[in-house]
Amino acid sequence: MRTFIQLFLITVLSLLSIKLYSQSTDSIDNKKTKIYLEHANTLSFDREVNPDAQILIGDVVFRHDSSYMYCDSAYFYELDNSLEAFSNVRMEQGDTLFVYGNYLHYDGNTQLARLRENVRMENGDLTLFTDSLNYDRIADIGYYFEGGMVVDEENELTSFYGQYSPETKLSIFNDSVRLENPQFILYSDTLHYNSETKIATILGPSVIVSDSATIYSSRGWYDTLNNTSLLLDRSQVVSGSKILIGDSIAYDQEAGFGEAFGNMQLVDTVQKVTLEGHYGYYNEFTEFAFATDSARFLEYSQSDTLYLHADTLQMITLDSAYREIKAYYGVRFYRTDIQGVCDSMQYNTRDSILRMYTEPVLWNEEYQIYGDTIHIYLNDSTIDHAHVIQFAFAIQYLDSTYYNQLKGNDLKAYFEEQTVRQIDVSGNAESIFYPLEGDGTKIGMNQTQSGFLTIWVHEGQLEKLKIWPTPQGVLTPIPDLRPDQKTLKDFYWFDYLRPENKDDIFREVKRKAEDVPQRSNKFVH
Repeated sequence: MRTFIQLFLITVLSLLSIKLYSQSTDSIDNKKTKIYLEHANTLSFDREVNPDAQILIGDVVFRHDSSYMYCDSAYFYELDNSLEAFSNVRMEQGDTLFVYGNYLHYDGNTQLARLRENVRMENGDLTLFTDSLNYDRIADIGYYFEGGMVVDEENELTSFYGQYSPETKLSIFNDSVRLENPQFILYSDTLHYNSETKIATILGPSVIVSDSATIYSSRGWYDTLNNTSLLLDRSQVVSGSKILIGDSIAYDQEAGFGEAFGNMQLVDTVQKVTLEGHYGYYNEFTEFAFATDSARFLEYSQSDTLYLHADTLQMITLDSAYREIKAYYGVRFYRTDIQGVCDSMQYNTRDSILRMYTEPVLWNEEYQIYGDTIHIYLNDSTIDHAHVIQFAFAIQYLDSTYYNQLKGNDLKAYFEEQTVRQIDVSGNAESIFYPLEGDGTKIGMNQTQSGFLTIWVHEGQLEKLKIWPTPQGVLTPIPDLRPDQKTLKDFYWFDYLRPENKDDIFREVKRKAEDVPQRSNKFVH
């Protein structure tokens, strides 16, 4: 059973609710004001056809608060505080808002005006056209629901549903939205537009089409006056064969400049390359692209994709057919047939040469090549040969103890079906090889010195060796080898630097202090 205190509290709360409701109702009623008939040429009644209406004809004028309504004829329902107006209907609110139409129904209690047929709302430089408009004077919002158009000095907007607030200058559009501007056309599902700032706010799937680019976005804003925009939620800017994607994109149409933040991608659908990074930008006019912060370049014109990472990546289109890629600081790349590291790199599709600078190292299967500079010559994205310029060293891994080695001033490695087939060494050529018996047993270590040297490799095995003009060489049996004899001077095995897969290119790794070459190509006696 309820206690006396509980019953008392319930009674008090009930009375309080009744009082608050009564005050709220009184507040609403206090806002109700009468519609006044200011003028009409004739006034009559037809008790049989419309007994509640005053029939007004000729220069009819009504006033409700600060709003005036004009028409050729009208029915005035004074008891209901409402009216119907016919022909040449005009509403005026202050000196800034004018609404025209063929028919008006106005309820003075709710202050809702319903205008039909050839409706036009004018507010400053903005005009709204429709055949069905409701204007709520209390909310100061006009809205259409069967198609309409809003026009100002910059833009023309059409949609199935739309609303406009004269006070805030904000328009809201839904369903089949189209914004037409001299510079572009915007198609959207949901769009807000401020006629004062000329900014369109995108709130649904949208497409913006211009001569220079096409934008796909579902959230963001577009400044139609300055042709700038901020696009969110993985929007896309498509310019020719290039697609710029980002978590957010700041885009300037007149400058042709798109700046992407977060998971940036620039995709070239023709060249089949992609530039990535957490930050980047692309200029449509100069066709210059930049990426940094986990930057990555992908080349997938062939069945095997090249993955390249550096601190900073740049891509420049030289003309419609050629491009240049520049990579700076901490370069690491991976493809199943070749892997490499260096400090900086440049790739030009015109000559198909990939140039590696500053401590470059290149791997192919069990081969490691390094030197001052390495040029990789590609044929249809397939490696044809590599040229090591100055301080050239090539190593073939046999096992953890034995390595075939070539060294000289200049080295060229030729590839066949993505594996080393021939190596030429020029200037101060040195070599260490381990000839094998038929059963794979090592015969010994063959060490040579000469001016020039060429080897041919078949299925990873030394097939033929040519040295000239005055070769020197010695074969040392395996049991007689000392550990210090097994490698040439400046031998380094950089396996810890080698990218192991496409994700390993992001691993930050430095050369060990003891693995810094002394730049000596002279014979060691």
